[in-house]
Amino acid sequence: MDDRQERRETTEQDVGPPATRALQGADVAEPSPETGDEDVAGERDGAAGDGGGREVRLRREAGAGLAVLGAVIAGVVAFTTPWTALPAGAPEVTPDPARDFGAAEIARSQAFDAATSVPSYLSLGLTLVFAGLLVATPLGARLLGWLRGPWWARVLLGVLVLTVIEEAVRWPLGMWFEGVLRDFGLSTQDWAAWTGDRLKSVGINAALLAVMVLAVVALARRIRRWWIPAAAGAFALTVGASFVYPVVFEPVFNDFHAMPDSPLRANLMAMAERDGVPVEDVLVADASRRTTALNAYVSGFGATRRIVVYDTLLKAPPREVELVVAHELGHAKDRDVLHGTLVGALGAALGAVLLFLVFGAARRRTGGAPITDPRAVGVVLGLMTLATFLSGPAQNVISRHIEARADAHALDLTGDPATFVAMQKRLATANISDLSPDAVEYVLYASHPTAAQRIAMARSWAELNGRPQP
Repeated sequence: MDDRQERRETTEQDVGPPATRALQGADVAEPSPETGDEDVAGERDGAAGDGGGREVRLRREAGAGLAVLGAVIAGVVAFTTPWTALPAGAPEVTPDPARDFGAAEIARSQAFDAATSVPSYLSLGLTLVFAGLLVATPLGARLLGWLRGPWWARVLLGVLVLTVIEEAVRWPLGMWFEGVLRDFGLSTQDWAAWTGDRLKSVGINAALLAVMVLAVVALARRIRRWWIPAAAGAFALTVGASFVYPVVFEPVFNDFHAMPDSPLRANLMAMAERDGVPVEDVLVADASRRTTALNAYVSGFGATRRIVVYDTLLKAPPREVELVVAHELGHAKDRDVLHGTLVGALGAALGAVLLFLVFGAARRRTGGAPITDPRAVGVVLGLMTLATFLSGPAQNVISRHIEARADAHALDLTGDPATFVAMQKRLATANISDLSPDAVEYVLYASHPTAAQRIAMARSWAELNGRPQP
């Protein structure tokens, strides 16, 4: 329900995309020697014969594939994104933080924003600078040139080395950010627990990246049109990761238990049944061992779909908890996780094709090795990081509209705008949400509407439905 975690995750860890698997169905080339120094995918600069013509054809085919995938993504986004949360003709209510939050609450939000902005932007800047150096200079090849062993081992070690270097540079900023969270009473972790969580995140990130990059290099060493199986594998693995994430990765960071039998649980299950959303269980996460923030979310789909509430949220009045869960039921009913997974999978496939198209230009700039060489790992990782950053604002736009629709669903389901407003005020105050983010922060970090925007929509909903405006 709250996007304060977005900035925290930007400072603390960057979790990479799912790994890509090698599939069948493209032209096969002879494998290169174990040294990995020869390019076997038809990318030799100045190749004799029709090598140049073959390269042009391959790039044209990949460009056509990129255009098709881009068009499909645009179509899926256009038809699955709820561009308006309320029906046409709903009265406009101007968001105004000063109407619902006192001067002290606004000042605290501004102070927290100022205190977290510096480490957040520094961390982001270091990430982008490191990625830029890997893409635009021979830094990556030089760092990895000393690695020895089979090509596949050097690829895996290369990802690990570069991940460790980047994380070591950003580590002090993560500690700075954690210190701010403690100063404002948001973090309940000691340094051992914080370090453990961070190392687990880094480990998962490195493992996923390593497998993905290994698959790309392996395909490029054997298949001229490696972008075809790479795109298919990226799509399949994104879908698979979304399905298994709740039961494989979430338990690494939190323990979950079913909400005990109680009037609240009974009301939540009854509300889900009334909403027509099959729910096997509502789980409670032990979030209080690391934070005082309030939150809830829905993840997975099908057999792994679950609604999770932080144990910290259970301290709120039951009606407010019900409204939070009603919001999550909206995500489930509208299949937001499924649609998001589809868009993410298509985006991953598009990324594989884009990597094929832009890698050559990056290689020429750095004077580096072909993608079949383990020394090219740095360029691949740098391009991935830059692509993730550039796609972030568009993902946030889509996410904000989806969250607004879930808010409208919660209001429709409960018919209680007054409690909705009280709940939003509680969330914003407890999480020290940025009540008035500047344009840059809104674009980079805001995956949810602001608290003032959500409250304003609730008032619009009340007027539209003939209810007293809270």
